[in-house]
Amino acid sequence: MQRDAITPFQGFGIGLRPPHYDAFLAAPQPVDFVEVISENFMVDGGRPLDVLARVRGQYPVALHGVSLNIGAVDGIDVGYVRRLRQLVDRVDPLWVSDHLCWTGVDGFNSHDLLPLPYSEEALAVVCTNIDRVQDILGRALLLENPSTYIAFPGMAMTEAAFLSAMCQATGCHLLLDVNNIYVSAINHGFDTAQWFVDLPWERVRQVHLAGHSQGEHMLIDTHDAPVPAAVWDLYARACEYMGDVATMIERDDHIPPLPELLAEVAAARTIAGGTACHRSTRAA
Repeated sequence: MQRDAITPFQGFGIGLRPPHYDAFLAAPQPVDFVEVISENFMVDGGRPLDVLARVRGQYPVALHGVSLNIGAVDGIDVGYVRRLRQLVDRVDPLWVSDHLCWTGVDGFNSHDLLPLPYSEEALAVVCTNIDRVQDILGRALLLENPSTYIAFPGMAMTEAAFLSAMCQATGCHLLLDVNNIYVSAINHGFDTAQWFVDLPWERVRQVHLAGHSQGEHMLIDTHDAPVPAAVWDLYARACEYMGDVATMIERDDHIPPLPELLAEVAAARTIAGGTACHRSTRAA
């Protein structure tokens, strides 16, 4: 089912994590929005929901999940999506996002973001599941491009082409993780320039910026380090293609003091602002 387009929101924020709850409750912070992990707030009560309600009174909130399992061949977990709908109704978020991946099968949750083959068969499964989720939520989804460490042989399309076909078929939108593009490009040796050409930029509503780690044989999407120079450079290139989007600094481990994240937010503002001026000058 086609959904109305999500209104673009231009702003800069961080992923709100427990070490920073008190700072956000104590005083205004120089961010335009925050993102929270949906599953941490899919509860009946308690401090998490109290904190979220108080933060939501001051900032727009985006919900970002890790358990939607949108690539599951046995279909979505309807009970999970209905609990997510309850949180959506409570928070009225900017949008709801999750990952283009599968996380389990037959009721087993791997607690990992497992890769999909970019095939017509996988596309049909994903689109069926997206339609079902959007029907239950009553709104369009954002899906995030994952980092990948293996490539399936004989894939019918590139990742960016798969994302484009998915958006066209379902009316969903994209959460573009720039770090994940970089990690996958280095691991698989593909050209990010062509990736950018194939992507439906008009469907991008949010950007994640994060760091990664060097594994024994490849880069690992750990999201536990500052945004490195190469990812900043890729973000600057992406800004040349994008319109008004929400950009967020994401850190999932080794959470630093809040001022360090806010410094990265300020850096993203500077890069995006400079690129916007460059686009305006070029258009003129």
